[in-house]
Amino acid sequence: MYAIVRAGGRQEKVSVGDVLTIDKVEVQAGDTVELAPVLLVDGSAVTTDADALGKIKVTAEVLGATKGPKIIIQKYKNKTGYKKRQGHRQPLTQVKITAIDA
Repeated sequence: MYAIVRAGGRQEKVSVGDVLTIDKVEVQAGDTVELAPVLLVDGSAVTTDADALGKIKVTAEVLGATKGPKIIIQKYKNKTGYKKRQGHRQPLTQVKITAIDA
């Protein structure tokens, strides 16, 4: 059984035991988080109805905080001597899917 959940502005395909990296969530490591299901596939049965999906819970355990890859932002204007360099690392959270209760 797997579910497609909304996590951090994206949709991710998850099943029990998967480790997932989502946008930062303000919880401590070891706590649980509920993810909103968008679609559920259980064998040959596919659930997309909003009322049925409201009864389904996808729970995940927070493993810890992490950071994304370093992104370099460079701006340059020709013949003016203007150069600007900036870096960014997106804060992320790693979660492990513990249960899909249908």
